[in-house]
Amino acid sequence: MALVKSISGFRGTIGGKAGDNLTPVDLVGFVAAFAQVIKEKAGKDNITILVGRDARISGQMVNNLVCGTLMAMGVDVIDTGLSTTPTTELAVIDNHADGGIILTASHNPIQWNALKFLASNGEFISKQDGEKVLEIAAKNDFTFAQATKLGKYTTVENAVDRHIEKVLALPLVDVEAIKQADFRIAFDSVNSTGGFVLKKLLKALGVKEIFALNDEPTGVFAHNPEPLPENITDICALVEKEHCHCGFIVDPDVDRLAIVSNTGKPFVEEYTLVAVADYVLSNTPGNTVSNLSSSRALRDVTEKRYNQKYEAAAVGEVNVVAKMKEINAVIGGEGNGGVIYPECHYGRDALVGIALFLTLLAKKKISCQDLRDSYPNYVIAKKKMELTPEIDVDLVLSSMAEKYKNYDVNTIDGVKINFDNEWVHLRKSNTEPIIRIYAESDSMAKAEHLADVIIENISSIIRENL
Repeated sequence: MALVKSISGFRGTIGGKAGDNLTPVDLVGFVAAFAQVIKEKAGKDNITILVGRDARISGQMVNNLVCGTLMAMGVDVIDTGLSTTPTTELAVIDNHADGGIILTASHNPIQWNALKFLASNGEFISKQDGEKVLEIAAKNDFTFAQATKLGKYTTVENAVDRHIEKVLALPLVDVEAIKQADFRIAFDSVNSTGGFVLKKLLKALGVKEIFALNDEPTGVFAHNPEPLPENITDICALVEKEHCHCGFIVDPDVDRLAIVSNTGKPFVEEYTLVAVADYVLSNTPGNTVSNLSSSRALRDVTEKRYNQKYEAAAVGEVNVVAKMKEINAVIGGEGNGGVIYPECHYGRDALVGIALFLTLLAKKKISCQDLRDSYPNYVIAKKKMELTPEIDVDLVLSSMAEKYKNYDVNTIDGVKINFDNEWVHLRKSNTEPIIRIYAESDSMAKAEHLADVIIENISSIIRENL
């Protein structure tokens, strides 16, 4: 069905023909290529790579192939088993591994899985290393180890506990304040690893009552796993029914965080980062970063409320992290609910987001809805267009840039067109065969209209060039 290759990893649907999907043949080649790159980077043959995975139903099969391939490359493997993306990132550092592989397709549906590659610092590999992996994989330019040189396999069972300990130890996480707030909290973990991880975290934070939804890690997703408003209606109803202070929704690998207010309304995932940044900036003045597709609300809070500097990065965690390091940002992330707090680590982390958000809520002593209403009100319409192989996406994007050349157009990452009071960003996805069209305005009707106009523009360009 689909196979997407990028500098940060490989994502595809399970089954089908090799080269067109994420099959065992493809998995072996990609993993072997990654191992070869890490060996070259480390300057030694005896390396260790740590592996973690979410709970999707193909996970065990993929995990067996990945660990076996690494051992066949002479690599020692540390397997964390069911884990989260941020847990795996931290575990790479804790276990002094030379690299890591996360087996997760993030928000993609059940038929997808993926390999996400980490460097020894627990962050996604660089563009240069990613390009080397692609080159080696394309040529099958790797050598497997002889029988006496095979890698060893070990497991580690405390990675999640270590992760939670690090979150609780953050100076801005106030466990006592959270305990005194007597919070009633609901969460939806879409039947992946967030089920047991969030229970551990919330209990450790002293949350009084916890209401879990879809918390068994069966990998059979109860709904579309992307935490958008249309996919989280059940948790919204649960929060309202149980009179919860708020609700949390995570994606299958627990690096994205969406929130439901006490009224049962979506906080909107764009405002997860805004709220957490508000709390961090109130205690630690400094710069902030989000990507080009994220709301202007973070910029407004940073510049107008705290008189600090905000900058935008190209879409993609690796790009956001690079910009954060460049300007020494104290908080950053992505509008999809991805919070990156360097005080813990340079990776999107829903656990960090939950702990900081609950501390903010406890200290302000206001309702979640009142907190949401205190921020600038922007609305983003997020749409997408399916791509077919014959569509020249680069031509489409360049044509759109030309069409709107009299406006403020940014082509660093796709095409972003800035109007006076709204903007639209269109770019080819790195993870799915689609063009994403994000439009922001001060009402959903205006944002939807802007997105629809752009979609019609794109459709017209495609018709003219096919």
